[in-house]
Amino acid sequence: MRILHTMLRVVDLEKSLAFYTEILGMKLLRRSDYPDGKFTLAFVGYGSEADGAVIELTHNWGVESYQLGNAFGHIAIEVADAYAACAEIKQRGGKVVRDAGAMKHGNTVIAFVEDPDGYKIELIQQK
Repeated sequence: MRILHTMLRVVDLEKSLAFYTEILGMKLLRRSDYPDGKFTLAFVGYGSEADGAVIELTHNWGVESYQLGNAFGHIAIEVADAYAACAEIKQRGGKVVRDAGAMKHGNTVIAFVEDPDGYKIELIQQK
């Protein structure tokens, strides 16, 4: 068994695709419209779906907002340098909500960014 993907519901698919591809540097792996169901699925990731887990962005046509709830935490991405990643994300117009630095009660360097729908993405610096 292996993890295939994490699904996030997004309000504006084009804005979300721009964030994940242009700001976080992922690739659009595939995209499919389902007119009968009135939704679109787009899969993004750093590598192929055969090689690792990806993110499924689900856009339900006509939905203008979602409540994120308080059970979901975040998606984590490993980066070589969290400080440099934050600077690059800011330069690309991304929203850094916690600058790079040591985590509380530890020494792992982390940062948090937020996508257009408010989902948190943790950047964890390689050790």
